[in-house]
Amino acid sequence: MKIAGVLNKCLDHKKPLRQTTIKLYNTLPLPVLLYGSETWTVTAKDARRITAAEMKHMRRTAGYTWTDYKTNEQIAKELKITPILEKITGIQEKLDTTCK
Repeated sequence: MKIAGVLNKCLDHKKPLRQTTIKLYNTLPLPVLLYGSETWTVTAKDARRITAAEMKHMRRTAGYTWTDYKTNEQIAKELKITPILEKITGIQEKLDTTCK
């Protein structure tokens, strides 16, 4: 889950555009986070940690702090990003239907 922190440190000094940050996020850390996700058993604790790591990066990208009154859904809709947990469940459901 340190990927978001590394990406934030790399991008902090240059202040890139929001779209550039989103494209880098989709290119670099997202495939790493999703690797092997079709076989994961995601517990409630894991889901909270995954969501927290993702939203830490997304809030920073959107320019909000954790004290701003924005829900995770509002930020995801503003940035037009599908949450990681939805992608994981989609991958797992797709695998389940192909295996039957």
